[in-house]
Amino acid sequence: TRSLSITSLDQSTFEKAQGEKVTLPCTFVLSEEDEGPLDIEWVLIPADNQKKEQIIIMYAVDRIYNHYYAAMTERMQFTNPDPRSGDGSLDILNLKSADTGTYQCKVKKAPGVQSQKIQLTVLVRPARTKCSIEGSQEIGKDVTLKCASQEGSPLLSYDWRRVSGTQELPATSMLNKNTGELLLKNASQDYSGTYSCIASNRVGTDECSVELNVTPPINTAAIIAGAVIGTLLGLSVLAFLVFCYCKKQREKKYEKEVHHDIREDVPPPKSRSSTARSYMGSNRSSLGSMSPSNMEGYTKTPYSQVPSEDFERAPGQNPTFAPSKVAAPNLSRMGAVPVMIPAQSKDGSIV
Repeated sequence: TRSLSITSLDQSTFEKAQGEKVTLPCTFVLSEEDEGPLDIEWVLIPADNQKKEQIIIMYAVDRIYNHYYAAMTERMQFTNPDPRSGDGSLDILNLKSADTGTYQCKVKKAPGVQSQKIQLTVLVRPARTKCSIEGSQEIGKDVTLKCASQEGSPLLSYDWRRVSGTQELPATSMLNKNTGELLLKNASQDYSGTYSCIASNRVGTDECSVELNVTPPINTAAIIAGAVIGTLLGLSVLAFLVFCYCKKQREKKYEKEVHHDIREDVPPPKSRSSTARSYMGSNRSSLGSMSPSNMEGYTKTPYSQVPSEDFERAPGQNPTFAPSKVAAPNLSRMGAVPVMIPAQSKDGSIV
């Protein structure tokens, strides 16, 4: 007896890029003996054998059921809206890397039952590829050009090419296609130019570029000497500024102490009245110690020459001291010093 058979057996593996669309084929032919209701199921077989198969979409009793697998609810559909025509193929839109797996199509129409497995691999294109230079870009040094993609499904392959100049890689270059490293040994100025790296896998490519500039060696000794001299000069200037600042602060402090410092061992200046009294006291002491015969020389001394605030003289008068012998009491027992006190007569003379 004959029964239904699946005719799409030519391709069982698919490789697609992330974001693309894939159509998993499942066409079949019914037999006259198949009289039962048509039933079509698509299931996802997990890589882990411990997990159960997951129904993702189904056609049964003339209806489509696509709510079994939430991860693909909005991204899958039957290719033919009416699978009864013999086409139960499945479309998956906007593919993701998580969609990678084994899919199985089951067609049932009693008494016939057939199934087909398809392997789907969703690859990620290389993206965000970055180029860099490692090593000193000096003549005679070894320089390494590096290339790496931040995204992309393995296996990634890298290839370098020279964009400017001869557009050929230097003869001393060594390329590692798996790591993306291009080693340029014993670099010369002829190696300078723009280099481009192309990262690729089975579903796409991505590219980046870098500029190489090979220069003569730098005179490091001169740079170090210049840096040392500059540092010493800077320290000298700084030390000079600090010295000037400290000196200025000391001068200000000294001036402030000179203007405001009060010496306690120096007596205050005497007033005019104190000076006059002191002068008269000394004269009186001198008069008291002299005899009447010696007093004649002092009778002609102008009184105006003695500074005093205790006496007043009339205008036009020129008082003179007149010797006068005044008996002084004996004050030695009292601890006092005898003092001669002058007296003024009616004619203005001092007695």
